[in-house]
Amino acid sequence: MPDEAEKTYTRADEAFDCIQTSIVKGELAPGEKIGELELCTRFNLTRGPLREALGRLESRGLLVRRPHAGVKVVSVSASELVELYRIREVMEGLAARQAAERMTDSEIADLQATLDGHEQMIDEAQGQAYYQAEGDYDFHHRIATGSRNTKLAQMLLGDLYYMVRMYRYRLSTSAGRPHRALEEHRRIVEAIAQRDGELAEFLMKRHINAARRNIEKQIQDGVLTI
Repeated sequence: MPDEAEKTYTRADEAFDCIQTSIVKGELAPGEKIGELELCTRFNLTRGPLREALGRLESRGLLVRRPHAGVKVVSVSASELVELYRIREVMEGLAARQAAERMTDSEIADLQATLDGHEQMIDEAQGQAYYQAEGDYDFHHRIATGSRNTKLAQMLLGDLYYMVRMYRYRLSTSAGRPHRALEEHRRIVEAIAQRDGELAEFLMKRHINAARRNIEKQIQDGVLTI
């Protein structure tokens, strides 16, 4: 049986990655109706791989299909987005506390190296954005898996994870936010490295609380439209 890492990267995989990245970066906006012909042209795809990719994105909750209305990028209201961040504040705080207790030294070192890569990416974007690919390159994903709390990780890395990723990138583009967010990430990892679960939880909750307040300000100022 072939190893997972050796599986062929298919055109459907390529379509999935391209469209998901476009959704996360806001190039396909929340609530936007998307058509197969337009996507085929835009991403140089055929209908078969595209339809498979759309089905996978729908199962992740990033696309919604309505009778007689076609397929749209999922969207949430301003109040729903704020509530999502309130949920994250509590759950990810717990994940950070347990990561401090359960991550191995090598995992922590690898996470610190990942943040070095994030810093380089932010610098290349001239401090204007903080984009994290999903999975192991994503700070919040690593903390959730590092908690070794299976149920908590399932909740954080299910539909909630993909929904939040849609908005995290857009919110990271506010002035000064990318470098501030990175510094907050580094402090959380330092607390985890010191095995200080209480501090790690406090810092994570404060980090997400700051992001929520940033959301509320951008909505109030009309910068972020939902």
